[in-house]
Amino acid sequence: MTVFNHQRYQPAPAVKLQNRQWPDRTLTHAPRWASVDLRDGNQALLDPMSVAQKKRLWALLVKIGLKEIEVGFPSASQPDYDFVRWLIEEDQIPEDVTIQVLVQARKELIDRTYQALEGVKHAIVHVYNSTSTVQRERVFNKDCDGITAIAVQGAKWVKEGAEAYPDTEWKFQYSPESFTGTEIDYAVEVCDAVIDVWQPTPERPCIINLPSTVENTTPNIFADQIEYFCNRVSKRDSIQVSVHTHNDRGCAVAAAELAMLAGADRVEGTLMGNGERTGNMDIVTMAMNLYSQGVDPELDLSNPDEMIAVYTECTQMPVHPRHPWVGELVYTAFSGSHQDAIQKCLHRQQPDEHWQVAYLPIDPRDIGRSYEAVIRVNSQSGKGGMSFLLERDYGIRLPRWVQLELSPLVQKASEAKGKEITSAEIYQLFCDNFVADADPVQLKSYRIESEEGERISAEVIFNGEVRTITGEGDGAISAFADAWQRATGDSINVVDYSEHALGEGSDAEAITYVQLNAGGERVVGVAFDPDTVSASLNAIISAMNRSAVIREHAA
Repeated sequence: MTVFNHQRYQPAPAVKLQNRQWPDRTLTHAPRWASVDLRDGNQALLDPMSVAQKKRLWALLVKIGLKEIEVGFPSASQPDYDFVRWLIEEDQIPEDVTIQVLVQARKELIDRTYQALEGVKHAIVHVYNSTSTVQRERVFNKDCDGITAIAVQGAKWVKEGAEAYPDTEWKFQYSPESFTGTEIDYAVEVCDAVIDVWQPTPERPCIINLPSTVENTTPNIFADQIEYFCNRVSKRDSIQVSVHTHNDRGCAVAAAELAMLAGADRVEGTLMGNGERTGNMDIVTMAMNLYSQGVDPELDLSNPDEMIAVYTECTQMPVHPRHPWVGELVYTAFSGSHQDAIQKCLHRQQPDEHWQVAYLPIDPRDIGRSYEAVIRVNSQSGKGGMSFLLERDYGIRLPRWVQLELSPLVQKASEAKGKEITSAEIYQLFCDNFVADADPVQLKSYRIESEEGERISAEVIFNGEVRTITGEGDGAISAFADAWQRATGDSINVVDYSEHALGEGSDAEAITYVQLNAGGERVVGVAFDPDTVSASLNAIISAMNRSAVIREHAA
């Protein structure tokens, strides 16, 4: 038998839920968020955070708007105890923020927890014990009644401990650890037993937190478990149902979202999904998911760079460049078709309409990201990408017929370089290849007289010789073409023409694009000049010069 053998495993059992309601619901509001960065996130680090790092992360959590923050396990860790005391004694807890602490259902640990919390204005005491089948049978060697007795006794000790500190507004939370591995009816039973001890009311509710301590089901089954639980637990109007999803299957965010549809009121998680094994539910991702659907996440995530800086400093863990919403590359398009679609949509997007830009589910500027990172060019990119960069950084709006000539040059340069090519390099390629207004032909000066049409007299340097040419036409371009043909016998056939200003104001420089048909070949020329007529004439000369170079190379 091979070691990699799927037959060693069995699927998690489904919930027999009739007439489930959650698939027809829509998320319309944010949950009550609870951060467990300073506890669950911290205990998963190779090197746990120092008190100084905890202080910095605490400040960030408060700043972005989290109102319930689990700050540690003060009965089991002296640094956690000291941190809790610092928060209280130094008056670091805002009035609208509630700290939460975790404790096992053991008397001495619960007593120590209340000592750590002495003097706090309001706090959540979070007690837990393992309830799953495998924990009961293989770890604790207890039946359901034995596990329930532990939960009930822990609930009593929590309640009694609070009575010794009447000046604090206490809230109790219970977690049947490994809820997803617990028979659903027994999960309801053990939570009902705890609820019976605490006797919550709608005015003073308790929290029942349902963890997928190890994610072992698809998110839809978790949603079924939550809806089933909410439909059967006692005193539903007096409890806040919370979920704490882990990411073992990569579905922690999806499971939390579906749990909300199924009736959950509250979601525990961490910034960037830090946590044991594959991590906890990522608050940033779920909150931004809501934001992108027009739902207020009730968190300020407008400065992800600050979050990432604090997170990496405190956890010593990097943020993946493809991390949803805030990764370095998530708003960057290298694909040519993607770039083209983004460019076209951005041009059509109006300030007063809902966001509708292909491949960009939100406007990157909402979270402090500029358009500089939206489109980047490599060998996989196309015309849209390079055009976007030239317009964004240099104000150059390439006509399509210019794009078609520039694109293979950019691709070739990118392939030779073997990596991303910058907008400055694209601009240089553009100038080197299309602005050729000096050799073998150069415009020295010109004079135009307008009567019924236009008459031009121009001085040009041709192969080192200064020549004066004259001609007539309907405009400056046709007059110059006439003058050139009279002087040389060669015709100038303008196929396409485009121009625009680079910037605003009367002193803005003009850029002109010309496409000539030279001997059956179409050739592009470009010129920059404050004078639009001069720009047009020099663009023609650039195309002529390019055509001469092309013919020379062909020969």
